[in-house]
Amino acid sequence: MSVPGDPAYPEPESCRGTMSTEEDVKWLQWVTHQFETIAGEDREIDLQHFKTALNVKESFFAERFFTLFDSDGSGTITPQELKEALTLLIHGDPMDKLKFLFQVYDVIIRSNGCAGQGESAGTEWGPGTGRHSASSPLGTGSGSIDPDELRTVLQSCLRESSISLPEEKLDQLTLALFESADKDCSGAITFEELRDELQHFPGVIENLTISAAHWLTAPTARPRPRPRRPRRLTSAYWRNHRSQLLCLAAYAGLHVLLFALAASAHRALGASVMVAKGCGQCLNFDCSFIAVLMLRRCLTWLRATWLAQVLPLDQNVQFHQLMGYVAVGLSLVHTVAHVVNFALQAQSDASPFRFWELLLTTRPGIGWVHGSASPTGVALLLLLLLMFFCSSSCVRRSGHFEVFYWTHLSYLPMWLLLILHGPNFWKWLLVPGILFFLEKAIGLVVSHMAALCIVEVNLLPSKVTHLVIKRPPLFHYRPGDYLYLNIPTIARYEWHPFTISSAPEQKDIIWLHIRSQGQWTNRLYESFKASDPEGCGPKRLSRTLRMRRNQRRAQVSEMSSENHQFCNIKCYIDGPYGTPTRRIFASEHAVLIGAGIGITPFASILQSIMHRHQKRKHVCPSCQHSWVDGVQDEDMKLHKVDFIWINRDQRSFEWFVSLLTKLEMAQAEETQEGCFLELHMYMTSALGKNDMKAIGLQMALDLLAKKEKKDSITGLQTRTQPGRPDWSKVFQKVAAERKGKVQVFFCGSPALAKVLKGHCDQFSFRFFQENF
Repeated sequence: MSVPGDPAYPEPESCRGTMSTEEDVKWLQWVTHQFETIAGEDREIDLQHFKTALNVKESFFAERFFTLFDSDGSGTITPQELKEALTLLIHGDPMDKLKFLFQVYDVIIRSNGCAGQGESAGTEWGPGTGRHSASSPLGTGSGSIDPDELRTVLQSCLRESSISLPEEKLDQLTLALFESADKDCSGAITFEELRDELQHFPGVIENLTISAAHWLTAPTARPRPRPRRPRRLTSAYWRNHRSQLLCLAAYAGLHVLLFALAASAHRALGASVMVAKGCGQCLNFDCSFIAVLMLRRCLTWLRATWLAQVLPLDQNVQFHQLMGYVAVGLSLVHTVAHVVNFALQAQSDASPFRFWELLLTTRPGIGWVHGSASPTGVALLLLLLLMFFCSSSCVRRSGHFEVFYWTHLSYLPMWLLLILHGPNFWKWLLVPGILFFLEKAIGLVVSHMAALCIVEVNLLPSKVTHLVIKRPPLFHYRPGDYLYLNIPTIARYEWHPFTISSAPEQKDIIWLHIRSQGQWTNRLYESFKASDPEGCGPKRLSRTLRMRRNQRRAQVSEMSSENHQFCNIKCYIDGPYGTPTRRIFASEHAVLIGAGIGITPFASILQSIMHRHQKRKHVCPSCQHSWVDGVQDEDMKLHKVDFIWINRDQRSFEWFVSLLTKLEMAQAEETQEGCFLELHMYMTSALGKNDMKAIGLQMALDLLAKKEKKDSITGLQTRTQPGRPDWSKVFQKVAAERKGKVQVFFCGSPALAKVLKGHCDQFSFRFFQENF
């Protein structure tokens, strides 16, 4: 998944290209201070230091900006030159900015194909004379832009946006933009022609900026987002969270009741005993019921009942974590209360025991099993604290999942110690414990009933391993479900959860797309990358031929490359288990949002949606006219699906580009007005049209996409949008379509989840987040 700074981590307000007057003044003061820090005593800055300050990926733009800022052609920039240039660009009118853009593009190309120096001519720009000496790096050009100059600039734009395209595609982009702008077919683009071409892209000139937020401020110097204000209990928030809020209220009320009853029953023994007994009674409930929240088979069954509309089943992990935090807090208070009580007893003349005997030994006879309450209590607290610290996100997310996994198994000795520690705990544990061990036993039997085989492996970009597993006959799942996977050759005793990315309609196989983010997943990827894995060696071609003949492989492999392997590796699976995405088919207008590898559950869902949609379609045998039944069935009530996929880089789109191409082809056959499935692709590393370093590239990509009917970055018909989505506009568009009640389903980083929750509350959309 993603992390802050990833696909839709919100940018600070002052980093969006347009700044208020007050912000302008503060920023210019900051720039002057930063400049003087870098410049030193001579109060001038050369090109090398200017590049360092810019912190841009492509030095071409640093050199062009330096040339245009160096108004006197001295080879250095003074604070006055920098301030005058930036002031003009911030406060200047659109034509000032457009002239600057033209000068950036107007370079001289040497015979070896590199941008070089030249005499200033044509359109002038600048805070001083407007001319720049040929002695400065990358001097201005001839006053017009020829195809080779434009190609050089677009190539730099591609590098700045982290986009990799073949040389032929770069030529096509250059010619598409050049031919569109060169209206008089003179072989060169003049300033007037560039200005006229920009008129075809509304809002570009008005939003054109080279503010600090886009290219000057170093990432560490950018202001941090303002802290979020607490959410108000609005009617929209209540509608979206009423089941969670009611359960929280019931949970808090139950704790107050249990504490009060236990404390009042021991009021004759003093305040410290009352507190200890009250906390102990609450711990009886927490330490037994916490297991119920992780009964995945029971929760999956409950999702198919009416209780799914009442209970917050989608938040079972969050409630499990909450109960863990509460248990730790109550345990500390419970321990402190007993320590105070033991200290008071030790000071009493009537007590024959010293403090440490009361706290650490069985001699005082405290407890119902051989006086073991005190030592078992100490052991319980140590185990609980160990589990608590090893369950923190810094351990689980930093590649040490195994530490979390093995320490979490200490719940078994903890339950045993709790039975010895508290006289009534076994009564609280009886029902949850039976359910827990029944589920574990069933899962163990089912998962080891027969070993399965990984029959195909694809190593995808960004260290994603695509596994194709032979599907067992009785393995029935729904779109978006997940399973636990065990591969003995990787780790004999480790089971890890992964979303199933294939559709249930694919009868013979199961897809898993696994991102390498920890020790186990890295070992999995490297085991296939390093050499021919076990089972892929002898008689590999014979086995491949047999699999191809015996399996219906129309949809098995989405990637064909040197990293593609056929194999026969033993594995075990446990599941399937349900997720919030099961609600999608009961929605009317579903918005699916995936960030990075968060597309995985939606890959399965999108395939199944299109399969069900095709079942509702009819074709006239005479004229071949097709239409879709307007009557909704129990299997699917959807009227519209919007799928939004946000990736950091270009190569990540390769994970599912073949699948998305098939979905687009199926959509192309639809004749009714409006698309049933609409795709939206975003690439966060790409600079937008309002950034001077990318405006030409984005214009060229738009023009070529219209000409070729496909996007140059992904090959899809859907145009890949640069940067992050403007969520306000996205949700406004969804609301305006009026296709029915909107439900938003998300899989990705927690930072983006918070942003989306806020927008869903604002538009009264239901929000569901993938959790497991």
